[in-house]
Amino acid sequence: MTSDVGTLDDAAEAFGVARRRLFGIAYRMLGSAAEAEDVVQETWVRWQTTDRSVVRNPQAFLTTTATRLAINVLQSARSRRETYVGPWLPEPVDTSQDPTLGAERAEALDVALLVLLERLTPTERAAYVLREAFDYGYPEIARIVDTTPAAARQLVSRARKHIASERRNTVDPTERRALLEAFLAAARAGDVQGLERLLAEDVVTRADSNGRAEHVARVAVRGRNKVARLLATFAEVFWAGVTTRAIAVNGTEGFAMERDGELVGVLAVTVTDEGVQDLMWQMNPDKTEPLRRAWADQAAPEDGAGPATPEPPATARS
Repeated sequence: MTSDVGTLDDAAEAFGVARRRLFGIAYRMLGSAAEAEDVVQETWVRWQTTDRSVVRNPQAFLTTTATRLAINVLQSARSRRETYVGPWLPEPVDTSQDPTLGAERAEALDVALLVLLERLTPTERAAYVLREAFDYGYPEIARIVDTTPAAARQLVSRARKHIASERRNTVDPTERRALLEAFLAAARAGDVQGLERLLAEDVVTRADSNGRAEHVARVAVRGRNKVARLLATFAEVFWAGVTTRAIAVNGTEGFAMERDGELVGVLAVTVTDEGVQDLMWQMNPDKTEPLRRAWADQAAPEDGAGPATPEPPATARS
């Protein structure tokens, strides 16, 4: 039995059904909306040029193609990461329009978890994302990553154990919001004692700028006292002229930092019952630019704006 996607219009329709899911898989694997868009575009190119008359399941073909392309990108990205200046953090996405970013549930989407996924092998990461966010069965995962169902189950199990060993319990939204507001006030004021009351004992702060932002640490800093003193040291200069607003970043509330109306950074925060656990400052303009463009488009609907989350390529224009 073959698929009924012989014409380009049929192919575009099948791809249109899949593209948010493909983007969601690729973004979770790569931590980059730009690279995820490239994967989706390449998947479309391959779908256009393949002999679709022999493809039994178009959706399975597209998912397999996108996942394997993302694995290839991850394997080649390792050498690029070695030359990256300072901590590497995922590119933030505004999930206000698509809270699950193409998935059945918003799993494997928050920034802290994407950082943990960086420690997995590319195949483990693919298997975990397919299972936890998109609810693929082990036989399906096995076909996609080219292994056996038993091996696919082991890949997911190892990934779960690794992530579970690092994650902490989170607090309810109301308490989280109050804690974040208190944290921002103390950080702005450079209040060391106030910060120490809000931070978890083993809090970690990471700032991603690839060496392009001043007054940010180029290494991860861990520990309540060290983080509090670091934030206080740079408070007066760092926060000068900066306004903040809450945004839905990667499925949870974060903060956009703006100066003179321009986006200068995004702060993602993990909060547990012990206090603020992870501070992840995205200050790399290359990684915040897609978010800035998306907001500009959203603010100008008369010009054909798209949703807040960066869109994969439109098949009709490809």
